[in-house]
Parts: sequence; structure tokens; C-alpha cells
Amino acid sequence: MEPFADAPAPDPDHTTDTTLTDFRAATAAHWRTAFLEGDVTAVELATTALTAASAHSSLGAFLHLDADYALARAAETDAVRTTMVGASSGEDRDAALSRLSTRSPLLGLPTAFKDLVDVAGMPTTRGTAALPPAVAAKDHGLARRLHGAGAISVGKTQVPEFGLPCYSENQIAEPSRNPLDPDRTSGGSTGGGAAAVASGMLPLAPGTDGGGSVRIPAAACGLVGLKPGRTRLPDDDRSPAATNLPVSGPIADTVEDAALLFDVMAGHSFRVPEVTGSGSRNGPGGAGVVLAEGPAMRGVRQALETGLAPLNIGVTTESPFSPELEVTLQEGAVTALEKGIGGLEQAGHIVQGTSHCTGSDRFWPEDYHRLFRALWTARMGSMEFPPEQEEKLEPLTRYFLELARNRPGAETAEAVTRMQDFADSADEIFGPWDVLLTPMLAWAPPKVGWFAGLSPEENYIQQCRFTPYSSVVNVLGLPAINVPTHTDAAGLSWSVQIIGPTGSEEMLLALAAVLRREM
Repeated sequence: MEPFADAPAPDPDHTTDTTLTDFRAATAAHWRTAFLEGDVTAVELATTALTAASAHSSLGAFLHLDADYALARAAETDAVRTTMVGASSGEDRDAALSRLSTRSPLLGLPTAFKDLVDVAGMPTTRGTAALPPAVAAKDHGLARRLHGAGAISVGKTQVPEFGLPCYSENQIAEPSRNPLDPDRTSGGSTGGGAAAVASGMLPLAPGTDGGGSVRIPAAACGLVGLKPGRTRLPDDDRSPAATNLPVSGPIADTVEDAALLFDVMAGHSFRVPEVTGSGSRNGPGGAGVVLAEGPAMRGVRQALETGLAPLNIGVTTESPFSPELEVTLQEGAVTALEKGIGGLEQAGHIVQGTSHCTGSDRFWPEDYHRLFRALWTARMGSMEFPPEQEEKLEPLTRYFLELARNRPGAETAEAVTRMQDFADSADEIFGPWDVLLTPMLAWAPPKVGWFAGLSPEENYIQQCRFTPYSSVVNVLGLPAINVPTHTDAAGLSWSVQIIGPTGSEEMLLALAAVLRREM
């Protein structure tokens, strides 16, 4: 397949061009302003998303599109804005719309949830042919929160079966392909969401991350992806247990847009910033509406305006899967790490190898490969499927079921206990460092179908080699962010991962913004 067409290059001011057929030439912040100032309607934005998704259906980003739902919600949103404008004029009008952006910071923006998240009135397939789709009676808490902030769902995006693999392929629909090279996977399990953002079908998308499922597709598609810490977001499972691996997180083209979505997902309060001089702080230019900010957005803006205090940054390329699994970094991964180090140093931060804080002692758990495999499949031991359903499961899923069912209970308990002990002292891995820096993916996203063509056992091993630094962050329950730092000659994107201590999500977003500026 030919690579997906290059995105139209935005002008230096990112001026929103409402004649475009997708969202790639402007940021979500600019589309927010364009909607509030009346330059574009929510119906036009929803139509753009639906049209782009249909035009580029060969990318397999969506499992379900619901034009009637999206356009009806968009028309309601336009009516809200019209009512606000009709009740005021001039400066009062701008102030009223600015206040509206505090209550509904995503107002008018189209988005989509991966098909593991219930959205009222839409089918949830969980990416499996083994179970019939179930039409959700109500929104999952995350969907309810984003809808409450004014976002408009246009459909459900492609996922692997039950979100288990790091590639988004299943038996019920076409695989999700990478817009940077459609022969390659877009990653997983939020692969459809990442493909939709990277190709301009959506301005941003929420995802979930149980072993890298936000960061992996973000890295594969050249996007920013934030994995918050365990229990940080109000709609996630609140258990502190190491077995509670999944969290929700934002995927976006820019750090600023990721911060916007994170602020909404975290339930943060938004307020209109004070602006000195003329012009909207976040808009395309000119006096008018000033967009409300959440604390993560504010931290990003301030970091870009005044910088960050110098941080001590430790770098490691040792994977927790080593030495049980041999992990080899391709040239692109090494170059991305080198550029990330250079950009952070250029921004005034102190970057050194982690040997300076850990000595010769390994700070990843011994036997991590076996322990994580047991933890990853532990919950599947209690899953029961009738024979006719089990036959329809993906070979990898059946392999995980067999592992869980055949593993002695004492072995599972030992793995859970050791991983919990590791998670209970998560912040101790930093030593004197403020954050840790690792590569993200070890090699370029494989061709679509490559993982599935392997035996289930080899498939899982190769996924671990492909994503050698992501799952350990879920075990620890720490926040981490994927930051693109390098594009190779073939047009593929390569990233670094920055891992922060508990509660450092806003700082990671600010640091990522500074790093992106230096690239």
C-alpha cells in the first residue's frame, strides 16, 4: 500500500482552515476557538470527522460509525452556542463564551472511544467474534465525563480482542493500519484511536493503557500519549493493587492537546487565564474568546513561556524483560533516545545514565518476564466460555487462557505478591533522579498480520521484545508519557518514554512540551 498522504502543513500561526477535509492542519485548541468564535459549527466538525473516517476507511480505524448520533449531538451543541451568543453582544458575548469554555472545555470537538468502553446507544464488541456485541444502555464513566465536557462521539475505534495484544487486529473487522505506513500496524490496544488522530479523522482521542496501550500506538503513529498513574483518574478502577493494570489516558498530536484532554479526564477545574495585551491566548489571533485552561494546560503553557527548573534525569536502556528475553534496539530507537537526551540537555536539564544512582544493582525485579506473564493472565483463570465461544477466540487469547488455567495457584500467588511488593515501593526506583528516560519501542511497527502469523507463544514473546519498557510502568502504577523525537528516512516516527514519580502527570506534560520544542 502507498503511504497515507502527507498532512497539509499548518502555517506558522496554525491558522484554522475550515475548508480542510480533516483535522491535521490545526490543533484541538484552535478548533475549540474556531467553534466558540463562530468560524465553524459543531455540525461541520462532526461532518469532517465522519467524512474523513469514511474516506480513509482502508486504515481500519473504526469498528462503528454513528453519523445520526454524532450529527444530532452536534446540532444540539450548535444550539447551545447560539443561545449564548443571542443573550449577549460585543465584549459580553466574548466573556460569556469564555465562561462557556470553563464548563464545557471540549465543546464541539469530535472524538471516539475505543471499543472496550461503553457509549450509550452504541455496540460494544470488545474486539471479539466469540461474544455478541452488546448495545450499551449508559455511558461508561469516562465517556460520560467527556460528553459532559462537550465532546461529541462519532463512533467506536478498532481494538484487539479484549485489548490484550499490542496490535489492533481481530476477526470482526479490518485491522487498524498505521497512517505513516499503512502496511504496518498502528499498535494497540488503542490502535484505532491513534490511527484516527494521526490521519486527521479526530483532533484527539481517549485511550486505555494496561501494558502500554496508549503509549505504544502513540509511538507507532508519531503522537503524544500519556499514561496516568494508578488511581489518578476518577473514572478508573480505584484499587491500588498491582493486578489493577489499566488506566485511561489521552492521545493527541501535540502536548498541549494531550494536556487539554488529560485535564478533562482528571476532572480538573478550568478557569479563564488573565491575558495581557491583545489577542486570545489560545486562539488563531485577534481579540475575542479566551479559552479556559486546566492545571495541566496551564503548566504546559508556563513551561513553554518561562521554562522548567532543571531536573535530574536518569537514562536506562535495560529492559525488565532482560536477560530472560534478548532485547535489541533498532537504529531509529537509539537515535530517538540520543535526540531526546540532547533536547533535554539543551533545555537545561541534567541527564545521566542510571548507573550513577543504582550502581551495579538491577532495579527491575528478577525474573520479570515470568512474573509479568502470570500477572497479565491471572484474571483469565476465572473466565469461562462455552466450547462454541472458546473456539472463536483468537489463538493468542486461548493461549493466555490455557496458561492461566494450567498454572498452579501457588505460582500465580507468588507472582502477584512479588509484583505487589515491587509496586508498593515504586518511587524508590528513582533514587536521586526526578524522572527516568527510556526508549519506547525497540523496533519499527511490524507489518500488519506479522504478530498473528506467529505461534501464540512466540507472538507474546515478540510483543514483549517490541515493547520492552512499557508494561513495567503499569505494574508500578506510575505515570509515563510517550514523546516523539525522531522521524527516519522512511517517514516512521520514533519516541522516548519519560517515567515520573507518583502524581507527576502535569510535570511530565510540561517536560514533554519543552522537549518537543527542542526537537
